[in-house]
Amino acid sequence: MNLENVLDLDRGDPLAAKRGEFALPDNVVYLDGNSLGAMPLAAQQRSLHVVEQQWGRDLIQSWNSHDWIDLPITVGEKIAPLLGAARGQVICCDSTSVNLFKSLCCALGMQKDRRLVLSQTDNFPADLYIAQGLNNLSPGEICKLEVIDDSEIEARLDETVAVLMLTHVNFRSGKLHDIRRLTERAHEKGALVIWDLAHSTGALPLELDDWGVDFAVGCGYKYLNGGPGAPAFIYAAERHHASIRQPLTGWMGHQKPFSFSGEYQPAPGVQQFLCGTPPVLSMSVLDAALGVFEGVDMDELRAKSMGLSELFIQLCQSNKHLRELILVSPQNSHDRGSQLAFAHPSAYAICQALIERGVIADFRAPDILRIGLAPLYLRYKDIWDAVQILAEIMMTRCYLQDQYSRPQKVT
Repeated sequence: MNLENVLDLDRGDPLAAKRGEFALPDNVVYLDGNSLGAMPLAAQQRSLHVVEQQWGRDLIQSWNSHDWIDLPITVGEKIAPLLGAARGQVICCDSTSVNLFKSLCCALGMQKDRRLVLSQTDNFPADLYIAQGLNNLSPGEICKLEVIDDSEIEARLDETVAVLMLTHVNFRSGKLHDIRRLTERAHEKGALVIWDLAHSTGALPLELDDWGVDFAVGCGYKYLNGGPGAPAFIYAAERHHASIRQPLTGWMGHQKPFSFSGEYQPAPGVQQFLCGTPPVLSMSVLDAALGVFEGVDMDELRAKSMGLSELFIQLCQSNKHLRELILVSPQNSHDRGSQLAFAHPSAYAICQALIERGVIADFRAPDILRIGLAPLYLRYKDIWDAVQILAEIMMTRCYLQDQYSRPQKVT
């Protein structure tokens, strides 16, 4: 593989024009879209309009005149096609953790005598924290969390499991779970399933309705490009709507919030997952950002994601200076999400050296250099450039300089 071959890949890329819809800094290769997506130009423009016109001039009238009040529904319906979900099953609100708490409470409430929540040891820690916190409210009475190695999940599923709670793409390694198979296995034992799709949505084709998923949550700031701290979403299959009893009965989840009734009456369907006043600024930006997916074939996007990752691996394997980086992601592209993970004792310092040279990746403890691949705006040429710079860093061992090992609050 040479540079001309790489440029040919860019020339034949059906998604190449999408890059022009993003505000990308010059001389930067951005390999961290799996943590924070790049800014779409439409999001930038919307933020200015919301601040200057909607809030600045139209003030409180904008709840009606600019449909602020319906943003959670509007944004949820834009996310739904990316999940393979029919209308009326997705709503945008709160954070992933809060939505996980709500969906976990709902699922457990539907399970009568079962309390066991099964997850895997290396699930995203925040998801495990939510289950632990729920258990702490009334130890053993609401839920009991059990974590096991992912290789043991299917064998462990039995009639004692109330909820299987998993993340589709492992946040460290990028390893993919088979949503359809595990959901079917759980249902065979009478368990419900909650999927965290934070590292999947906007990067992988999803078919939640067809796969029989019960509940799912995810964030808006990674592959959906909604900006730092963008609101999250929650999916609840329509067949469960009559049984939903979510615990955070806030006024926006009320059937008629502006009746100011003293008694809570839940809104129908997924709208009852709303709690407090929607964050209009951030939700408006996410609403605009989702426009970049218009006309995108998710199978084409997935194919490009795999192509980018395969190129990165191929270039690393052909460079003698990169052999000490150990690929811990699955070798088969079909078994991993839109990211790569390499283990190295100095992964943090290597990451900082990359960033200083304009290649933005990230680090995950204890020793993972993580490469995020956002196909809407990454080029194959970007992968070529990143690997050349990485090879130089490894050859010169400049990452051993003290400044690259100084810890920062955010890694």
